[in-house]
Parts: sequence; structure tokens; C-alpha cells
Amino acid sequence: MSMLRFDGRTAIVTGAGGNPSLGRSHALLLAARGARVVVNDIGVLPAELGYPGVASAEAVVEEIRRAGGEAVADTNSVASEDGAAAIVETAMSAFGSCDILVNNAGICRVVSFEDMTPRDFRDIIEVNLMGTVQTCRAAWPHMKAAGFGRIVNISSGSMTGLAWQSAYAAAKGGVYSFTRALASEGVDFGIKANSVVPGALTRMVHAAQEEASSFIAQASETMPPEIVSPTVAFLAHESVPFTGECIESMGGRVARFYLARTGGFADREMTLETIAQRWQDIFAGSPDGVSTHDEADPRQWSPKPYQPIAT
Repeated sequence: MSMLRFDGRTAIVTGAGGNPSLGRSHALLLAARGARVVVNDIGVLPAELGYPGVASAEAVVEEIRRAGGEAVADTNSVASEDGAAAIVETAMSAFGSCDILVNNAGICRVVSFEDMTPRDFRDIIEVNLMGTVQTCRAAWPHMKAAGFGRIVNISSGSMTGLAWQSAYAAAKGGVYSFTRALASEGVDFGIKANSVVPGALTRMVHAAQEEASSFIAQASETMPPEIVSPTVAFLAHESVPFTGECIESMGGRVARFYLARTGGFADREMTLETIAQRWQDIFAGSPDGVSTHDEADPRQWSPKPYQPIAT
């Protein structure tokens, strides 16, 4: 098989600073395969790493350039509409196109639901979910006009329900469902959208775990960011054969990640008592995958005219 490359393509990778970092790894791989990369990150590298006052995005750009690639840095925040629009404008101004969008930027708070403040909950939703929505909104018109686009949104296995991460789980579950809906709308425009459930030792994991934890020790050996990036890059490639899917990539293992339902039971005379008596039937039987995006073709809908809510 010939090497998959991205020559002539422009890729935006959000949250791509830091080391170790999934975003940095994605940006380096895309650039190594020929993509022109917008490296987005709002952070600043700590002085102990030898880059006092240097934006982490700039540091990754320098890595790419030293290796012979093309890249520019961007330090706008995905958490605001203006910031998301500015990130896409950076790509358009620097390279004249916006072909690939990797929504990797994210934050997390490991705390019980009871102790988490509403402000922290909203912040996590704003960055992880709305940040993804806002960059997609900014990139969409350019991809639609070009008749081509690849969107890779980063979800998380926490969406299945993970203790002490209620806000993060809610946001990443939203990313999963948003991506599937986006894929349905992109079919007619050459835009494919997929999501990834990654597993890697990153700066976010370091921030959430005590350095002496057994997980840190294990992950440092088995879950480097670099073995997740080929999955992200494949989903960003023009040859990816599917859309609306979620792929788990963790420790060198790649698998389809999807919602499922059991056979359950049917009763046209359903009552509360029927469910109480047959609740075990709800959980019985082999699970089937939830209907895919193409089984709910939006062209079959007849929506009423959209009326934005007045601000």
C-alpha cells in the first residue's frame, strides 16, 4: 500500500501544544505527511522545560519547521465564537484553505458532582463541547465551498459514565452525538466527520493524577500519544471510507466504539405494571448497534423554517 499523504491540504489541530500531548502528536504526524498545519493552543510552556514565556503552540511549530514541514501558531481560544472564527481565519490567511479540522482542545476537572461548582461545569462544557461546535461552524462554510472537508472530533470513553467526571462525560457524550449529526449533514458536500475515543498519557492525565499513581506508571509504558495519532490521521485523510463513526484508539488497539440496544420487548398495551413485570427482558438478548446516521437521512425531513432565538 502506498504511503498516505496530505500534500496540499491544510489542517487545524486545536489544543496542540504541550508535551506529552495528543494534539502535538497529531500535528507532528500530519505535518510529516505533507499537511500545512495550524497549531492552536492557548498555553505557555513552563520555564522548567527551557522555554520561558514561549507559547506551547510556537514550540510545536518550531519542531515541525525543523523537520522541514509547514506550520503556523495560533493562540486563540475555542471557547468563544470569535476565538474559533479567528483560528479558522489563521488557516485561510496563512494557507488559503481549511481542509482538515481536528478538535482536540479540552479541559477536565476530576471532582465529585456534588463538589463541582456550576462555573466549573459550564467551563468544561464551553471548551470541550461548544469549542468543538464553534470551530466546526467556522470551518464548515469553507469546507462546503471547497466540496471537501474532514472533521475529527475528540470524544472520550468517559461518556459512558465515569465517576468524578460528570461534566467531562456530559461534554464528550455531546461531542459523540454532535459528530454523528454533523456527518449526516455533510454527506452532500464532501464533508466527513468522525470522532475518536483516545487513550494516552498526556498533560491532562498528569494534571488529574498523582505522579505516584499506578496508572501513571503503567500508561507511561503502554499509552504514548504517538500510537493514537495514526487513527486520527486516517480519519482526516481523503480516502477514509466512512463517516459518522467513533473509533477507539488506546495502547495500540483500535476498535469501533458505538451505542447499542438490546432486543427488548414490545407490547402494544404497555402499562407501568408490564414494564415492572418484564424489566429483565429489557436487558436480555444480544445488543445491536444503534441505527447509523445514514438510516436517518435528513433529506426525508420537512422542517419548519428556522427562527433564531432573539438575543
